[in-house]
Amino acid sequence: MELLVAIMVGVLVAAAVHLMLARNVLRFLFGLILISNAANLTIFVSGRLTSESPPLIPEGDYAPLADAANALPQALVLTAIVIGFGLFAFALTLVYRTYQNLGTLNSDEMRLAEPVEDTPSDPSKAYIAYEADK
Repeated sequence: MELLVAIMVGVLVAAAVHLMLARNVLRFLFGLILISNAANLTIFVSGRLTSESPPLIPEGDYAPLADAANALPQALVLTAIVIGFGLFAFALTLVYRTYQNLGTLNSDEMRLAEPVEDTPSDPSKAYIAYEADK
């Protein structure tokens, strides 16, 4: 079972990298979500996939009697899912406002909105411009 999950994590990471290399900001956002889901799945599997008994400790003992899944990675993944959803909602709102203001989601076209005269190519001219502004 762990092998199947490892292959699925690999496919998720490959798809995420493919999406994050695109010039479209929305595709980058979906790639970011995919790679966070792959990380969550990796952490979840580190706690063991088992259909054994739940990780409950009987009264008077110090450890579970049988093999049990670790509950800590499960709790961490649950927290990461909630935080990831909040990040996705916030980033999706930013992408929507960016599209409304600029009319495009292509990152190369977004650079056209940057002023050219504020960034001189020669570093010595940048220092002279900085000193002149003071």
